[in-house]
Amino acid sequence: MNKNEMMDLFREEYGSVDKEIITFLSPGRVNLIGEHIDYNGGFVFPAALTVGIYGALTLREDNIVRMRSKNVKGEVVINLDKELVYDKQDDWGNYPKGVIKELKDRGHKIGGMDILFYSNLPDGAGLSSSAALEVLMAYIVLYLENPEKCEEIDRVEVSRLCQKVENQFIGVNCGIMDQFAVCLGKKDNAILLDCNSLYYEYAPLKLGNYSLVIMNTNKRRELADSKYNERRGECEKALEIINSNKEEKIPNLCAATVEDINSLITDDVVKRRAIHVVTENERVKKSMESLKMGDIKGFGELMTKSHISLENDYEVTGLHLDTLVHEALKIEGCIGARMTGAGFGGCAIALVDEAKVDEFKEKVSTNYEKVTGIRPLFYTSKLGEGTHRL
Repeated sequence: MNKNEMMDLFREEYGSVDKEIITFLSPGRVNLIGEHIDYNGGFVFPAALTVGIYGALTLREDNIVRMRSKNVKGEVVINLDKELVYDKQDDWGNYPKGVIKELKDRGHKIGGMDILFYSNLPDGAGLSSSAALEVLMAYIVLYLENPEKCEEIDRVEVSRLCQKVENQFIGVNCGIMDQFAVCLGKKDNAILLDCNSLYYEYAPLKLGNYSLVIMNTNKRRELADSKYNERRGECEKALEIINSNKEEKIPNLCAATVEDINSLITDDVVKRRAIHVVTENERVKKSMESLKMGDIKGFGELMTKSHISLENDYEVTGLHLDTLVHEALKIEGCIGARMTGAGFGGCAIALVDEAKVDEFKEKVSTNYEKVTGIRPLFYTSKLGEGTHRL
């Protein structure tokens, strides 16, 4: 999908227009390692992809925002003169609506527009389509407010704003990683991000003879309906237990030690959740070291250890993700694999020898279908830029 193709889609949807059609791309993201620790103050290691959600728009002379998607039927209409509230019937439209409300409440100038969205992200696969849509809408509003100064947009603040929308308007207790990666992605780089301080560092990702393969379970996961909020609550309980037994309080669960967890937490489930958080944070730090040294195989081993922890200690994988990863690791040429995203379906990733990718896809697909009855999908994507105008 390019700029001209997106403009053609807009004309198909809204008819020929004599106004300028402005186009944007907001990428999906993949987290290479560091899962379920962004909301625990830990390090994560995401990267923006070259697939994502496209937006095309023309300006209106009234205060009506019309939103359509080429992926879903129907239209969401917003009257900027009225109070903007969450409406279940608006479905996906609540994400851009919540962003518009937040920016409007902060005093930003927003006018009417006709918008068309098109996504080439797999639906519900855990590649952060919600964050891509939120950031896209925020970037559109801020860009239109002052196109000449679009390079001055504070992308860190945009990521904070979009996280707030998802937390408070949508009602999902997500961390900031997804929005941050979508906002601040950089071509051919991953981002080492401290979700506590928002310190970040770019890491050139040189995979050499290996390819990053995204494996879609084709089992849709619904983040808000999953056990995501339950896991977050268990982590909050672990932190509360540790701090109630220590004179020197720790600011977040990633600041705990394995010794703290083993000696202070007696509940087996809460203990295992905390063990995952602390050990996963260490794996992210080691991953950065491995990549700086060009040790791709070492990084692959850390990816696999991450999945084992998510499977056994955090319990967010399930049959479909486990089957994909276990089958992937049986194939010669695969040096690491893990689930990515919130879990409970969605996607896994694998590092695979380029010469073995076709064989890898064929064997994993066959074996996965035997177990689940579902045929998986495979994608290869490069690492791309954060949300931008086309």
